[in-house]
Amino acid sequence: MSDYSAFKVELNDHIAHVQINRPEKINAMNAAFWSEIIDVFQWVEDTDEIRVVVLSGAGKHFSSGIDLMLLASVANELGNDVGRNARLLRRKILQMQASFNAVDRCSKPVLAAIQGYCIGGAIDLISACDMRYAADDALFSIREIDMGMAADVGTLQRLPRLIGDGMMREMAYTGRNVDAAEALRIGLVNRTFADTPLLLEGVFAVARQIAAKSPIAIGGSKRMIGYMRDHSVDDGLEYVATWNAAMLQSADLKLAMVAHMGKQKPVFDN
Repeated sequence: MSDYSAFKVELNDHIAHVQINRPEKINAMNAAFWSEIIDVFQWVEDTDEIRVVVLSGAGKHFSSGIDLMLLASVANELGNDVGRNARLLRRKILQMQASFNAVDRCSKPVLAAIQGYCIGGAIDLISACDMRYAADDALFSIREIDMGMAADVGTLQRLPRLIGDGMMREMAYTGRNVDAAEALRIGLVNRTFADTPLLLEGVFAVARQIAAKSPIAIGGSKRMIGYMRDHSVDDGLEYVATWNAAMLQSADLKLAMVAHMGKQKPVFDN
């Protein structure tokens, strides 16, 4: 694990706490953020000790989205040729998409703990997480429409699967604010908490529950759920049969069954 300028990263009891750490800038996503998040989640992927990730933001807000200074720097790279500008912009967008794909494709569950602002690019980020939890002061907005652009790093592709097509369109077309109570009602978040300390306490409690399970079973479950986004039920059943033909031979199955029959708590290897 390395030092990061945009993140603070800790590992305790099989839980990686990945915290966006630019509170003085409302955790805006600068150039370092987009490259470092790929490194952070590669570390998560490569570290068997990690079984679950909690993603949070330092300070009063989760994140205000993409840093406007980063947008300005990209604009300064544009020249007079439309074709070359388009190629440059497409490359930048794909690079940024890869940053959140790293979160989405992580083989371990990622739980987002959200307080204060969760705006623009922050919606793209939490859409790539497995579960989302919010403090009562959380405020969600797909703000790109007010900047004269379509959201382009995952919101429009992932959010309909979470809150439905119609609600996603309303948020995307209007840019309006959604508070924590509405976010809970529409399924954007799993649960709400009165304040940030209770939010983190609650999310880490869920993370500890997950970390206590078989990492083989958790990884397989996440893989199957992700597979079903783009495949039929029959495809999914075929895939899980093939997957479990191997994974059911893991020692974790026997360990879990023996512990259950003996009313014991199983302890699984990494």
